[in-house]
Amino acid sequence: MSTIVVIIPAFNEENAIGHVIREIPSIVSEVIVVNNNSNDNTIAVAQKSGATVLSEAKKGYGYACLKGLEYLAQKEPKPDIVVFLDGDYSDYPEELTQLVTPIIENDVDFVIGARVAELREKHSMTPQQVFGNWLATFLMKLFFKANFTDLGPFRAIKYKKLLALKMEDKTYGWTVEMQLKVLRQKMTYVEIPVRYKNRIGVSKVSGTVKGTLMAGIKIISWIFKYTFK
Repeated sequence: MSTIVVIIPAFNEENAIGHVIREIPSIVSEVIVVNNNSNDNTIAVAQKSGATVLSEAKKGYGYACLKGLEYLAQKEPKPDIVVFLDGDYSDYPEELTQLVTPIIENDVDFVIGARVAELREKHSMTPQQVFGNWLATFLMKLFFKANFTDLGPFRAIKYKKLLALKMEDKTYGWTVEMQLKVLRQKMTYVEIPVRYKNRIGVSKVSGTVKGTLMAGIKIISWIFKYTFK
């Protein structure tokens, strides 16, 4: 039986995080919520819902994910699979079983939950998100012959493979960095179509002009960094 842990970065998700945790399948051994400098009741709600709660004062998606990895590095035994999931309730946590199945049954290294158009709720992704995903995956196909169609944050990866990636991005580039390094290291990967709904609350990235621009710049810079490396 594979040991599965979930890492959820969370910034001001008091209204959503409880729903997310409660709908994570029981095959998961531990849910780790990384409170990323929230000023609401995210910590209390996550703890009440049964999660392990860590705190990372430096704001940034990558900072939060790296905090979760620091925690796992100190634990024994180590997990077999790590799943990353957003805390805004836009994904369907119960679909985690679909994401880990290719790893458990087919020995795939990395699985992306692809937010395909036909399974997305109306307005759940902004036009800039749709375009940004298209551009990033188009460039990865052009330069690396990749088959990715999305930078979806709902993803699963073997823990040992995750360590081999030596992740470093602290903010918006975490997802694309992971995918680029998977390609560089010739790890096996697949995409699984997942449903996607309107999040609870306002996005801290796509919901602001600054966030959208910064995310776009970081994503493109990672792609060109690896293209000409």
